[in-house]
Amino acid sequence: MADFIAQLRDIVGDRGLILKEELSGRSAGYRNPDKTLDAKVLVRPANTEEVSAVLKLCNDNGQAVVSHGGLTGLVDGNIAGEDEVILSLERMREIEEIDPASSTMTVQTGVTLQTVQEAAEEAGFFFPLDLGGRGSATLGGNISTNAGGNRVVRYGMARDMVLGLEAVQADGTVLSALGKIIKDNAGYNLKHMFIGSEGTLGVVTRLVLRLRPKPASQQTAYLALDSFEKLPKLLNFCNGRSGGCLSAFEVMWQDYFKLVTSRDGAAQPLSDEYPFYVLMEVMGGEPDTDGERFENMLAAAMDDGLMVDAVIAKSEGERQAMWALRDDVESLRTWGPTIGFDVGLPIASMPDYLDEIDVPIVAEWPERKRAVFGHLGDGNLHIVYAVGEAGDNAKKLVNDSVYHPLASRGGSVSAEHGIGLLKKDYLEVSRSPAEIALMKQLKGMMDPNNILNPGKIFS
Repeated sequence: MADFIAQLRDIVGDRGLILKEELSGRSAGYRNPDKTLDAKVLVRPANTEEVSAVLKLCNDNGQAVVSHGGLTGLVDGNIAGEDEVILSLERMREIEEIDPASSTMTVQTGVTLQTVQEAAEEAGFFFPLDLGGRGSATLGGNISTNAGGNRVVRYGMARDMVLGLEAVQADGTVLSALGKIIKDNAGYNLKHMFIGSEGTLGVVTRLVLRLRPKPASQQTAYLALDSFEKLPKLLNFCNGRSGGCLSAFEVMWQDYFKLVTSRDGAAQPLSDEYPFYVLMEVMGGEPDTDGERFENMLAAAMDDGLMVDAVIAKSEGERQAMWALRDDVESLRTWGPTIGFDVGLPIASMPDYLDEIDVPIVAEWPERKRAVFGHLGDGNLHIVYAVGEAGDNAKKLVNDSVYHPLASRGGSVSAEHGIGLLKKDYLEVSRSPAEIALMKQLKGMMDPNNILNPGKIFS
C-alpha cells in the first residue's frame, strides 16, 4: 500500500494527493451531504497525462477507481468504497480556447457548468445546457450522465452539445478526438460510447463544446391550466407560433407549485388554485418585437382555451424569481425524508401512469405527500414522495410502484440522472436482455479488469 501511494505521489505530486485520514472533512455530495468521503486515497491529476498515468498504475495493480466531478449526482454514482481510489478532476478547470469561427469552446472537464455559461456569454455566444446545480456541477459529470436540464426541448441533451472529446481508457490509453466539425461520419463515432457511460468505460478529460448564437431576447411567463389534456396542445401551439424558439416548457403540478410559492420571500406569480402550471421561455433574435409577439401568442392561446391565466416577466429580476420557483427543490426537504425519481415516458401516458403508481403507495401511506414537476416538453418527469421514515422494504415498495409501470409504456427509469447504484436493479425495466448483454460486452472489452466505477449500472 505504501509503495502504491508513493507511485501515485510521483505522478501527481503532494498537491495532487489527499490521503484517507484527510478525507473526513469532505462531503460525499448533494445527495449525501452529511456523509464524508471514504476511500484509500483521493487523487487530483492536473492534466490528461497524469490521468493516464494514474489509470495505468491502477489497472496494473487491479485497483478500482471511482471518478468524481462536482458531486451533484442523484444516483450514488460517485460513492467509493474504503478500498477504492477516488479520481477527482477538480484541478482540471481550464477553458483552453474559444474559437469564434467554428463556434466552439475547448475545456477541461473539471470546469463547472456555470463557468462555461459565463465564458460563452462574455464571448458573445450561448451554451444552452442548464440545470439547477450549475454552480457546482462539472462538465465531466454532465457528460458522464448525458445531462438534460431545462432546455432540452430546443437544444437537446448534453451529447448534442459535444463535437469532440478526449478520454482516457482503463489501461491509460488516451483517445483524443477533439474535432470541431459538426459533420463527421468517418467510421464509428466513438465519443458517444463515453457520453452517458457514467465513468464505467473511460474518464473524459477534455471536451469541444458546440456554442450557439447568444439570444437577443428572453420572454418568460407562468401559465395556469385547468386540465392535463391541454398541456401537450399548448406545447405544440407555442412551439409552432414561436417559430421553433421555445426553449423551456417546465410543468409543475399543483402540490409542487403550492410548496415553492409558500416559502418566505418566494414569488407569487399566480393563484395556487389551478391543477397545472407552466414556466415557459422563448428565446428570440428581435428584441424590439419579440415581446409583442410573445404577448400575442399567449393571448391567442388564451382565446383558444388552452390556458386560464398567465403572467409575463417584465424585468430580469422577475424572470429570475420565476425560475427560482422551478429550481427550488430544496423546499422538498421541509417534508422530511423523501424518495425522488427521474423518469421519462410519452406525454400522453403521464396521467394514467401517475394514477397507477399512486394506488399502492396511498394504500400503504394514506397521508403520503407527492410532488410532480419536470421538463414535460421532452417527456421527463421528476416525482418526489414523502412517506415518513422509510426502511429498505418501504423504499422498495415505493421504487417498485414507480418503476415497474414504465415498462408497458415504453418509459425510462432514468431520463437524465443515470443509473449509478440506486437504479441498477431496475435497468431491465427500460433495457432488453440483449441490450444489457451488449452493454456488458462493451464494458468487458474496454475495461477487462473492471477497475472503472465497478458495481455501477449493472446488478
